[in-house]
Amino acid sequence: MSKQPQPAARAHNGETRPSYSERLWVPVWWWPIAVAVTMLLAAEIHMGAPGIRAWLPYLVLLPLPIWVLLWLSRLRVEVTTDADDGRELRIGRAHLPVEVISRAAVVPATAKSAALGRQLDPAAYVQHRPWVKPMIVVVLDDADDPTPYWLISTRHPDRVLAALGLGTASEPEHDKT
Repeated sequence: MSKQPQPAARAHNGETRPSYSERLWVPVWWWPIAVAVTMLLAAEIHMGAPGIRAWLPYLVLLPLPIWVLLWLSRLRVEVTTDADDGRELRIGRAHLPVEVISRAAVVPATAKSAALGRQLDPAAYVQHRPWVKPMIVVVLDDADDPTPYWLISTRHPDRVLAALGLGTASEPEHDKT
């Protein structure tokens, strides 16, 4: 199993194409708040500076929150399929062939704290985004890889599992007797 950077999924004439793709954008309401905080900081610096120096804080600081929010939104969750129906899970630069996945399940928002806290294996591969509530856990069966599982934030865990061909882990039914 390799976690080396790979080229992006190629079109139909190439070897791979994405069967599922999702970018984990920050919430929309973060954008105006980040710009407003930056404008307040620039206004604070602007006070007492006459002439061209008065506008310099706005020009320097305004691109900063835009860059930070785009950088925080850089993570992409993809499931790619090649011509031989070989599927691969890609999280950012890391990739994982479906053949090494033994099972996968949805981690509901209520269990997220435990999965990232006291139950977390230090050797696990984690791609967590706090603004995305659900997660999936992908358990590996690869003797060459010391990573026991991947914990991944995704807004549509059922779609990711379906694209991987693993289905969804259903909740256990309660006895009605």
